[in-house]
Formats: sequence, structure tokens, C-alpha cells
Amino acid sequence: MTVFDQLKALSTAEDFFAFLGVDYDPAVVNVARLHILKRMGQYLRRQGPEPVEEQAARELCRAQLQHAYNDFVQSTPLEQRVFKVLQDAVRPKGETFVPLSSLTVAPGGQ
Repeated sequence: MTVFDQLKALSTAEDFFAFLGVDYDPAVVNVARLHILKRMGQYLRRQGPEPVEEQAARELCRAQLQHAYNDFVQSTPLEQRVFKVLQDAVRPKGETFVPLSSLTVAPGGQ
């Protein structure tokens, strides 16, 4: 069973930290657990192909989890915007200007 297969079997962020031997502050993980794991996955995908050697794969996963965790020690989930819902929250909503000349008064309106 590869390290990646073992990671897929884990169920909590704390399991990932314990399995990979990364120290963490529970207060940070309690606020950003899903953000940290998603960011770790993003970092791993950017690395390209998985290392064939198990020790190298484990070290890569450990380093990327540490890197992702550090992102959230120094910043917040809102600032990092890992998830689409947070990314969309800052995008312009499109045209919001309505010229006065386009407005009409409804019959009976004041």
C-alpha cells in the first residue's frame, strides 16, 4: 500500500498530521482543517508525478502538509481563499450601475 493510498484512508486532519509526523497547533487546525488539506492537495498536484520511492513520497507529503499548514498559521482562510465560495465572494458581481434615465414611475406611484 503506497503512502498516497494510506492518506486516502485517513478521515481527519489530525490523522494526516499524526501520520506524516507534522506538529500543529489545534487552534489553527480547528479553524482551517479543510482549507489546510485542500491546499496540501493543490501543492501536491503542482508537483507533478508522484515519486515512485515510498520514502520520497512520504517526505513530499510531509513537506506539502507543513507548507499548507504554515499558510494558515500566518493567514486566515478568508485571506487564503482556497475554496470557490470564498473566491467568488470578492469577484465583481457585474454591472450594478442603473442610470436614472432608465427608471420609470409606476402608475399610481408617488
